Amino acid sequence: MRWPLSAFFASGHVVDALLLLMAAEAAAVAWIWRRRGRPVAPYLRTLAAGVFLLLALRVALTGGDWPWIALALAAGGIAHAADLRGRWTAVP
Repeated sequence: MRWPLSAFFASGHVVDALLLLMAAEAAAVAWIWRRRGRPVAPYLRTLAAGVFLLLALRVALTGGDWPWIALALAAGGIAHAADLRGRWTAVP
């Protein structure tokens, strides 16, 4: 017996839903932080790493070719490294 949500996950639409939620979160956080005078770039670097990991998951769930998964993971690693570099340079 198949679970009701199995098609939702297998089609990759679960990742689409998560990406939409992340986009809404990013817009809300950017709006609030700009109003308070906080820089948005550090938050966006963190968010980018998660977005690339979700894209890799979507390709894997939908049966995509492995080079696309590797590309998304590499981009996520680069975004993660940029995030870490930004955090290390911000520490006094």
